[in-house]
Amino acid sequence: MGNIVAIVGRPNVGKSTLFNRLTETRNAIVDAIEGVTRDRQYGKAFWNGVDFSVIDTGGYITNSEDIFENEIKKQVLLAIEEADSILFMVDVTSGITDLDEAVAVMLRKVNKPAFLVVNKVDNSARQYDAQEFYKFGLGELYCVSSINGSGTGDLLDALVVSFTKQTDEKTEDIPKFAIVGRPNVGKSSLLNSLMGEERHIVTPISGTTRDSIYTRYTKYHHDFYLVDTAGLRKKGKVHEDLEYYSVLRSVRSIESADVCLILIDATTGVESQDLNILDLALRNNKGVVLLVNKWDLVEKETNSVRDYEKEIRQKVAPFTDFPIIFTSAITKQRIHKVLETAIEVYQTRKKKISTSQLNEWLEVVVGAYPPPSVKGKFVKIKYVTQLPNKTPAFVFFCNLPQYVRDSYKRYLENKLRESFNFTGVPVRIYMRKK
Repeated sequence: MGNIVAIVGRPNVGKSTLFNRLTETRNAIVDAIEGVTRDRQYGKAFWNGVDFSVIDTGGYITNSEDIFENEIKKQVLLAIEEADSILFMVDVTSGITDLDEAVAVMLRKVNKPAFLVVNKVDNSARQYDAQEFYKFGLGELYCVSSINGSGTGDLLDALVVSFTKQTDEKTEDIPKFAIVGRPNVGKSSLLNSLMGEERHIVTPISGTTRDSIYTRYTKYHHDFYLVDTAGLRKKGKVHEDLEYYSVLRSVRSIESADVCLILIDATTGVESQDLNILDLALRNNKGVVLLVNKWDLVEKETNSVRDYEKEIRQKVAPFTDFPIIFTSAITKQRIHKVLETAIEVYQTRKKKISTSQLNEWLEVVVGAYPPPSVKGKFVKIKYVTQLPNKTPAFVFFCNLPQYVRDSYKRYLENKLRESFNFTGVPVRIYMRKK
């Protein structure tokens, strides 16, 4: 189960710049106008051998003063509820503001690691100015410059140490499936259709990890858990920013699952948030089944399924090797197909291929298309083996790993998929020196 880190603070203190640095992306839109981060930003970060998810609570805020403060409070409350650790960001150049004070008050009452990150500290005078933030009573200050990265190493060291060891993982090897998707795509309806009337077969066990609830499903000779997150119970507590909330909850569900059933709405098609959720599932190495829900509401033409499917795969490229099922949670169309497919993907994700089989395959594949030479140097791939990971990962040994182009790695991945069927599962490929 991964850890979730939320970056909170008032707009324009540099949250998105820090987010980009931690996740090594340019995902968040960075601009000097308050409240620019419109979309919920979430990504994966990696430090000292530890993976974690980062959420930028951005400035999704309407620019009028009174609403402004309430919105920030809402987001901080949500981050406090859903995240494992919190980075509270302030700006040394503007000193302490009322909004900073308000956030600090909330964080002092919380029993979770909260790190006070003072941004824009890029010279010794500012280092001195930063000391005033000690009066928040939140412990150690972490002075950083998120633009050039100074100070972020110490912050990350402390952050990673703060993650509690998850020792209470389930030992049972039963598949865990998460139903994820944007708000209102029909997740609850799908869950209810799956559960059906035979509610007594279902035993909700409160999740081992603080925030996930596993519901055991044992009908029709199946046996697996449907992962849901405890966020459902808290709806009344915070009149939340629904979209942000759903993202936090999707991240939780994805990290707790083996296979993600990603729902999209047939009436609206693939939207950017769907792509974000798919991307998150793939970066977490989860199996993926895409469900096009509300298919009963779409006008059909002769080729509509085929055309729709083609359009989806174009939008989500380069990863297109996953099952797409057209369903309707309400009319229960193809519900059983959903479960059978999820179980197939789960089995595929655990698949192991013998080294002898792989090396026979390698000979044929490299024989048909050897790696192109780079700067007059020829790459020779000698040997391949599957790593003992939980998810499919292969290491290829060769003389010049640094000269193997990404396009050639994609070729190898596609050939692996063709020969051994890894539909619905991310495949990782590593080149190592022999």
